[in-house]
Amino acid sequence: MTAATDAVVGLVAPVDAGKTTLAEALLFHAGAIRRQGRVDHGDAHLDTHALERERGITIFAKQTALDHAGAHLMIVDTPGHVDFSAEMERVLPVLDYAVLMVSATDGVQGHTETLWELLARYRVPTILYINKMDLADGDAAAVRGALARRLGAPLVAGEGLAAACRAANRAPAAAPGDAAAGAPADAATLEDAAATDERALDEYLETGTLAPATVRRLVAERAVFPCFAGAALKGEGVPALLDGIAALVRQEMWPAAFGARVYRVSRGPRGERLAWLKVTGGELRAKMPLAGVTRGEAWEEKADQVRLYDADSYEITQAVPAGRVCAVSGLTRVMPGDGIGAEAAAAPPALVPVLSYRVDPGEADITHLVRALRELADEEPLLGVRWEEQLGEVHVQLMGAVQQEVLAEELHRRFGLSVTFGTGGILYRETLTAPACGVGHFEPLRHYAEVRLLIEPGPRGSGVVAGSRASEDDLDRNWQRLILTHVLERDHPGVLTGAPLTDVRVTVLGGRAHLKHTEGGDFRQATYRAIRQGLMEARAAGACELMEPWYRFRLAVPSDKVGRALADVQRMAAVFDPPEVAGDRARITGIAPVSEMRSYALEVAAYTGGRGHLSLEFACYRPCHNAEEVIAAGAYDPAADLANTPDSVFCAHGAGYTVPWDEVPAHAHTVIEPARLRPWRSAEEVFGS
Repeated sequence: MTAATDAVVGLVAPVDAGKTTLAEALLFHAGAIRRQGRVDHGDAHLDTHALERERGITIFAKQTALDHAGAHLMIVDTPGHVDFSAEMERVLPVLDYAVLMVSATDGVQGHTETLWELLARYRVPTILYINKMDLADGDAAAVRGALARRLGAPLVAGEGLAAACRAANRAPAAAPGDAAAGAPADAATLEDAAATDERALDEYLETGTLAPATVRRLVAERAVFPCFAGAALKGEGVPALLDGIAALVRQEMWPAAFGARVYRVSRGPRGERLAWLKVTGGELRAKMPLAGVTRGEAWEEKADQVRLYDADSYEITQAVPAGRVCAVSGLTRVMPGDGIGAEAAAAPPALVPVLSYRVDPGEADITHLVRALRELADEEPLLGVRWEEQLGEVHVQLMGAVQQEVLAEELHRRFGLSVTFGTGGILYRETLTAPACGVGHFEPLRHYAEVRLLIEPGPRGSGVVAGSRASEDDLDRNWQRLILTHVLERDHPGVLTGAPLTDVRVTVLGGRAHLKHTEGGDFRQATYRAIRQGLMEARAAGACELMEPWYRFRLAVPSDKVGRALADVQRMAAVFDPPEVAGDRARITGIAPVSEMRSYALEVAAYTGGRGHLSLEFACYRPCHNAEEVIAAGAYDPAADLANTPDSVFCAHGAGYTVPWDEVPAHAHTVIEPARLRPWRSAEEVFGS
């Protein structure tokens, strides 16, 4: 094991909380830049993209670095706007620490709570900074207390905790006259911190204090959350925050075996593909061979250039140790969330698009448009470009209207395309409520492949998980790998509305190849048909379920309008808590179908005279509240979808013939013997074996 003194620190906040301003202030006070830029002046150090400067918001995650008080901090500035929250979420798994910003004037917003939940999901130690105290009443302790109650977390004064951690080799470098410089480790702060952990409490009762290692452990384990306050634009409280981060981060121990996690893909100034990653073990060296699995397919490639970025400028380096983030050229197949070497892939994201828009290419060639969108989808996997061949339409999946506008501008700037968008639709999904077996057979003349699969319901939010129980004596490992690749390489349409299949586990039970006639494409056909045939069996048994996206909503209205608000959310099939009434304001929180809520903000503004506010965030997928209506309106006929047929092709007398899906099991050549099935192995285990 090797020790590293680095820490990757992400800045996260709702839009307009002042996050990029804080990044400028941290860099300025650490001496990393000579002049502090401003978002409203369009000269912020990290907002370098033309769209960011035009709109005054962060769209793309950017990295920089600073050295302070013995700590090397790699700072990652993340988008704050809800429409670009997927870019923010991809950064979270590679963070060692996060600074969550809250505006003292706005308090805890809906997106603040979403960010808080995501930081908990990814177990990121979090330091809070209350910004814009110059515009509030100036009582940091009162704001911190209110914040702690809203978040339900043990927030403690950051200056006191940092003071307890300062050692001779990590002396503070606060600016002269800063109120927090050299703040003592007061007993009340340490007592609050000790009360969160049994071992820490024993130490405090025995010694009357907490050792620096104990304080850092409590922060790293998310037992306590240091809280600072100030005004980033004026530099108030920034030196104290900078001292606090440097004092509170602890040195991580990284494994010797090489590993890395990809969190972003972008294009360099000459169009080269860049994979942004964090080294989580060993050392990354230029020209080093790398290996991993992307969408179920194993790959091996060589790292070309290794770059350390500071906003848009970079330097080429020969090696990057564990604990640091960098960008690598030469990797053409990795995607955000992929693990490399010893590192496992990240969990599926929590924030996903819920709206689908038709893209009108105008005078542009449709092939050029699809090619451009797929290049952008390489950088933003959740864009979900879909070509509807039968309709001659291109559809994309987006988070909202602002992302739609940015996408149109990107297509114009980078590809010279002027596009418009049709009305957004709801992105439904389909799953199963009971297991189903599927058989696919593909045997036109001089081709042969057969696949047997088990499709089972999976946990909510798990997506499509694949594995195998087939014996290698019955089905060669290479064929099993090929089948798993085809299971994972694309979305598989369901049989109720044609919406993508999700939250299932697909297991290879068996199959058959021909020594002379089987080609790789044969197993693709057999796998796709096996999945569709299994879904048709489930549909016949009533085991298919339509899922729809639900918003988490927070509705604030005048107290005299709470009756109207309650009637509305009940009509929308929402699940909500009793309203919280404080003075002349009422607040209702809950979840509701996206299809019912997405235009409700205009109604709220109308019936409250502009005094109401609706905040919406994607929450989850749940069973569709009006499934029969949606299925009937879609009028989808799975048997007539020839591009996704559930039927199979067999061969007799030198010619292929089609067998309807419900007759395929009786014609299949393979028989599954339960005694010959192996224990379940994930796709990663099959590829790695």
